[in-house]
Amino acid sequence: MNTEPETGEIRRPLRGWRVLVPRGGPWGDQVAALLRTEGAIPVIAPLVNFAPTTEVAELDTALADLASGAFDWITLTSATTVDVLYAYRAVIPATTRVAAVGETTAAALTAVGYRVDLVPDEDDSAAGLAEQIIDLETEPRRVLALRSEVAKPVLTRRLIEAGHDVRSVVAYRTVGVPVTERIAADVASGRINAVLVTSGSVAEQVGEQFPDLPETTLVAAIGPRTARDARKLGLRVDVVAAETNVPALLVAISGQPVPETGDVPR
Repeated sequence: MNTEPETGEIRRPLRGWRVLVPRGGPWGDQVAALLRTEGAIPVIAPLVNFAPTTEVAELDTALADLASGAFDWITLTSATTVDVLYAYRAVIPATTRVAAVGETTAAALTAVGYRVDLVPDEDDSAAGLAEQIIDLETEPRRVLALRSEVAKPVLTRRLIEAGHDVRSVVAYRTVGVPVTERIAADVASGRINAVLVTSGSVAEQVGEQFPDLPETTLVAAIGPRTARDARKLGLRVDVVAAETNVPALLVAISGQPVPETGDVPR
């Protein structure tokens, strides 16, 4: 535990920061708890949610087959896909290995009690995940690839080209969630000192819902891929986590000047 050498007090590097957490559920609660540990005040304001897939029958069948052990692998390329699994109370048998596209998705899995067997070492993208599985599996495997309605089938295509049997199923549609008037006012006034951007869909909502984001509000992206997606959408990005996980994101924020305004935890 870090302490200040002179006073002996616990060091809280984010003391004075009010941080918007853009996802709710177990993941959002976990991030909020971590922020409090670091001295910040978390403001949970889900900006995205998932809407039911239009391919309900296909998803129901795929999850039933998953529970029966029909797949060697299941791949998840977003934390929202984890929300779908949790909402459906999906069962992942011990014989099925779980691959997550990055640390955010992996953290969402562990937050709701699922295990994670594989996270890409370097390239936290669908292509990177596919390449890692291909390197590991020299024999054809049965893979369940859950994805959003708008996701490009990069992972599915690469695995099929490598000889694997892939069932690609649309698990959800992403929809924006309007924030409350109070949170919108807090963002507009600069009372929110930092906004966590954890995916391209979150970046899109930040840009749409907070078009006049104050220059003093730090926009923090969870990794280079998310930062690229955000910038393509025209969103300013101030800091980027060195690694694609929340602890690294908070370290990146803590390296910035402490905001002059903000509620300091006591």
